[in-house]
Amino acid sequence: MILSKKVILLGHFGVGKTSLIQKFVHSKFSEKYITTIGVKVDKKVVRVNGRELSLIIWDIAGENARQKVPQAYKMGAHGAIFVFDVMRPSTYENIEDDIKHMQSILPPMPFVLVGNKKDLMSEQKLNVLKKALPKNDFFFSSAKTGELVEEMFGKLAKLMTQ
Repeated sequence: MILSKKVILLGHFGVGKTSLIQKFVHSKFSEKYITTIGVKVDKKVVRVNGRELSLIIWDIAGENARQKVPQAYKMGAHGAIFVFDVMRPSTYENIEDDIKHMQSILPPMPFVLVGNKKDLMSEQKLNVLKKALPKNDFFFSSAKTGELVEEMFGKLAKLMTQ
C-alpha cells in the first residue's frame, strides 16, 4: 500500500515554485515565466526508508508571504516547502516573520526552507547570504540545473514519515 502525503509550496511570486516542481516531477525546466493562478496539483512517487510514498504536490499561486492563501489549499497538508529567491532580497528579508506567519496559519507540520536560483549567484555571495539567514537547516537549490531539487523534496518526505 502506498502512503500519500500532501505537500504545499509557499512563497512570494516569481521565486520558482512552479519551476522546482516541474524539475522534480517532470525533469523539465523552462525559462518562460508563467504565473500560477489558483493552484496546480502534481504527483510523484518516491521511496523513503524502503517504502513508496506518493507526494501530492500543490503549487499554490505566488503571493506576498502575508497575503491570504485560501484555507482550502492548506487543508490536509502534511508538509510545506517555503521558497525564496536568492537574487531578490524582498523574498527573504523578513524570512523569520514569514515563517512565523506561515506556522501560525498552518497546523504544525514539517517544512523545508529553500533558496532557489542558486545558479545565478556566486558561492561567495551565497556564503554571505547563508550567514544572514536565521535558520540553519535550508537548501540553496536551482530549478534550472536541478541542483538539490531531489534532495529538498526527499528531506521533506523523510520528515513527513517520522
